[in-house]
Amino acid sequence: MLGIITRNFKNVNTDSFLMLYKAIVCSHLEYADVIWNPYKIKYITALEQVQKTATKLVSQVTNLAYKERLIKLGIPTLAYQRLCCDMIEAYKLLSDIYDINTVTVLSPAISAITTGHNKKVKETL
Repeated sequence: MLGIITRNFKNVNTDSFLMLYKAIVCSHLEYADVIWNPYKIKYITALEQVQKTATKLVSQVTNLAYKERLIKLGIPTLAYQRLCCDMIEAYKLLSDIYDINTVTVLSPAISAITTGHNKKVKETL
């Protein structure tokens, strides 16, 4: 997908890049990220390498380091995006947004002893 952008757009400004990147590349990098959460370092670095290469396409930030390019473009790292997606899914599970009959991994723990808050979970197998 990154090749489509490099072939068809030679000089990409920041706004055009963000629109193309979020529509074409990001959707593929984040596809089923909650289910397929890479845990091996080689997979994580391979995905980050795609984002590193993509951010070098913008001529205004080519000379900057990777972290500085992300800050300048306003793009979070893929690891941070995975963490946010995990937190959103946990919130949905705890707030009963999903149908409890279809999701069987975590369920709210019903107990009279809840210290601190009422969002305790237990694993159901």
